[in-house]
Amino acid sequence: MARRHWLFKSEPDSYSFDDLLAEPDQACFWDGVRNYQARNLLRDEVKPKDRVLFYHSRAKPPHVAGVAEVIEGGTPDWTALDKKSAYYDDKATREAPRWYGVRIRAVRKLEPGVGLPALKDNPALEGMRVVQKGQRLSVQPVDKAHYDEVLRMHKRLAAGA
Repeated sequence: MARRHWLFKSEPDSYSFDDLLAEPDQACFWDGVRNYQARNLLRDEVKPKDRVLFYHSRAKPPHVAGVAEVIEGGTPDWTALDKKSAYYDDKATREAPRWYGVRIRAVRKLEPGVGLPALKDNPALEGMRVVQKGQRLSVQPVDKAHYDEVLRMHKRLAAGA
């Protein structure tokens, strides 16, 4: 199966790419997703070796902050069973988990990040979900051409072009 590409959104004050870099093995379980469409993607579509654009939402400006790789596909998100967790769900059970996550590992930080205004201004990214109005989903598929273009944009930004 061919590698797919994704954009995962995170609020940097909750969990940033730097937080991922600080984890043991620079890896974490991507948990806390509480949207059924995003859950279905994590459970059914996101697979090991897929690449992820790690996106900081609610940043000024929002931006792609890094690249990660999926190292384990969809598994139950047990934070839904933890009454002390912000992600607790009283309808979730061990026998019938409602929520899923994946394990990711940092590949590289994009410094500078590729900001949403630049993404929106790039005609090559027309159709990329993150640049479309109303696209708030925290897990989004990304076409390979769009993924490659974001990395080209970062390379130009890093070179000062």
